[in-house]
Parts: sequence; C-alpha cells; structure tokens
Amino acid sequence: MKLKKPSLIIQIFLGMVLGIVVGYFWKDNAQGLHILSDIFMRLIKMIIAPLVFSVLVVGIAKVGDFKSVGRIGIKTLLYFTSAAIVALLLGLVLVNIFEPGKTMLITLPAAAESTGLDAAKGFDAKTFIEHLIPASIADAMAKNEILPIVIFALFFGVAAASVGKGGKVVISFFESVSHIMFKVTNYVMAFAPLGVFGAIAAVVAKQGIGVLTGYIYLISEFYLGLLLFVFVVLFLICASLKIKFFSLLSHIKEPVLLAFSTASSEAAMPKTIESLEKFGCSNRIVSFVLPLGYSFNLDGSMMYMTFATVFIAQAYNVPMTVSQQITMLLILLVTSKGIAGIPRASLVVIAGMLDYFHIPAAGLLLLLGIDQVLDMGRAATNVVGNAVATTVISKWEGELHTFKREPDIDDLKLD
Repeated sequence: MKLKKPSLIIQIFLGMVLGIVVGYFWKDNAQGLHILSDIFMRLIKMIIAPLVFSVLVVGIAKVGDFKSVGRIGIKTLLYFTSAAIVALLLGLVLVNIFEPGKTMLITLPAAAESTGLDAAKGFDAKTFIEHLIPASIADAMAKNEILPIVIFALFFGVAAASVGKGGKVVISFFESVSHIMFKVTNYVMAFAPLGVFGAIAAVVAKQGIGVLTGYIYLISEFYLGLLLFVFVVLFLICASLKIKFFSLLSHIKEPVLLAFSTASSEAAMPKTIESLEKFGCSNRIVSFVLPLGYSFNLDGSMMYMTFATVFIAQAYNVPMTVSQQITMLLILLVTSKGIAGIPRASLVVIAGMLDYFHIPAAGLLLLLGIDQVLDMGRAATNVVGNAVATTVISKWEGELHTFKREPDIDDLKLD
C-alpha cells in the first residue's frame, strides 16, 4: 500500500519542530541553515511582482468600468481604514492598560545607539506621494514595492477594459500569466517546509530558547491583543454579515500557518488567493482586494506599531500624553500604508515614530531579540485580516458563493 504524502501544513509543522530541535542541540552548525530560509524568501519575492500585477490587472478588467472600480475601491478603502483604526486603537489600549514597558525600566542612553535599521522619516506628504506613484514600473517591480505596482495595475486594468476588443487579447494574456504564476507558486511552496526549518533553526541557535523568558509578559500581552482582534473584532464583523468565520479560518489555515512560521504575510499571499477562491469569494474581488490589502490592511503590523512605540516609551520612562498618542495613531494611519508584509518592515516605521516623539531609537534593540516571535503573530494576523476583508467585500458585492456544506469549527484541526 502506497503511503500518502503528508499535507503541506503537516510538513511545515514538522519543519518548525525539527528546526527547534536542531537549533537547540546543534547551535554551531544550525546558524548556517538560515540559507534555506533565504532561498525560500527569494523564491517568494521572485513571484510576488508578476503574480500581483497579473491578478490585479485581470481583476480590475473583469470589474469592467470606472464606475464599478470606483464603487468597489471606495468600499474596500473604507473597510481598510476602519479596520486599521480599530487595530491601532486596540494596540494603544492594551499597552496602556498592561504597561509591559514598565517591567523593564531602563536608563536613557547617553548617546544615540545604532539599531541596524534606517529610521523612517516622520509624515511627509511629498515623500508619500513619490512612493505612491511609480516613476518607473520596472523599478517598482524590481524592488517588489507592492503599492506602486497596485497603482500602475489600476490604470492599466481600467485602460485595458475600456478599449474593447483589443483589450480582451491583453486581458486574456494576463489571465494566462496569472494561471502560470499559480503553477509556479505551487513549485515554490514545495520548498516551504525547508525554508521554515532553516529559519527556526537559525533563530533558536542564535538567540536560544531562553530569550523568550525575559520577554514573556510583553509577548503574552501582544498575542492577547492579536487574539482579541481576530476572535472578537473580526468574528463580530463576519457575524454581522452572516459570514461563517470558522469556516473561513478552516480554508485559510495553511497560509496562516505559513505566515506564522516564516514571519511573512507576503509569503502566504499566493496560497491565500487560492484558499479564498475555494471558500467562495469571487475571483475578480479576490484579484482586486487582496493585493490592495497587502499595502493598506496589515492589521497585525499596525497594532504592533502603536503597541511597540508606547512600550519603548514606557521602558525609558518617557511619558506620552493622550494627545501625543492620538497624533501617533493618525500619523501611523497614513505612513504605514504600503509597508511590505515582510519581516522587520514594521520596525522601520516604528523607528520613525520614535524619532518623531524624541524617544531613544536605541529602544528598538529591546525588541530585536524577540522580533521574530512577535513578527510571526502579526504576520498571521495580517493574513486573517486580509482574508476577512476580501470576504466582506465579496459579500457586499453579492459575489460570495454559498456551499451545500461548509467546514465547521471541527475542521480547524490540523490532522
């Protein structure tokens, strides 16, 4: 009897467990295993630009006209903005209630210390517009800057739909490209368990399992916030629209685990597209909303930005008034748009906030040791948040298909 090959989710779990074991017992050799993670992340980055561009062009073209694009676009951005405000507020409320930074009270540094990161600038409208509109689409694709790609694809898709018969040839071409890219994605995903193994082994070998003990309070409070956002906020949103939340989680459990284990919501994007279509979301809505979500709807990352900024201020005993915290929330609401869904991207934005409020940027060193653990949670939350957003827009547009049987909460089991 031929043995059945373990599912991708089982392979990823095995990679995580084996990575912990190897990283703990073979520290000297395990640190070099990060090359497996590097290879996997480069493979992911290789497919992001052509995949995002092709599915978004097809999605916009299928919408058909400016009126439809505008209607769906306005609904999408309104949802994204509302979810972002809730995520930012939740991070602020929790960090002020539990005050995790005060458990680490440290002295202010005598001079600026390097964090190994380039601080992002405070809010600058000119810089934001320059980042929003690509001077060269080839350059944006080469750098995997999703937001400029989305802007160009928006213009390209609407133009392709408006020229009639000639545009259909181009749309058909990009539809074929998107199918090919999904096939390429399947090949890349086959390497995921090795990538996860290498990433976990290298982190455990370098930092040790014991690195978690000193930060257990911070980690637990942040993960509490993520769980509240997913199982309270997102659940209530789905319940209000009669969307089966646990059924949706069942469909996206593989991309969520992939995002969690690689600490990259971007790594899970191709698999999320497939999962949402299987759940019943319209192809044109998925193709339009999900790529936008990776620039405008990173809920876990946005919660982390307010949480981490105030945490560092508390650690240095630097008071932040209510008005300052509200100002921070509003700035982050704008400056966080377009950040990549990749590891450590949030830290760059946080560095800008620390500089803006005259909080020692060296405070980021407090987080770098456990950022991998925190990044895993926020990346997984980003995936769930974008999945719910896509499902909500599909529901509003009357394009969420129904099934005779939907998986229930028991289907969430990983075996």
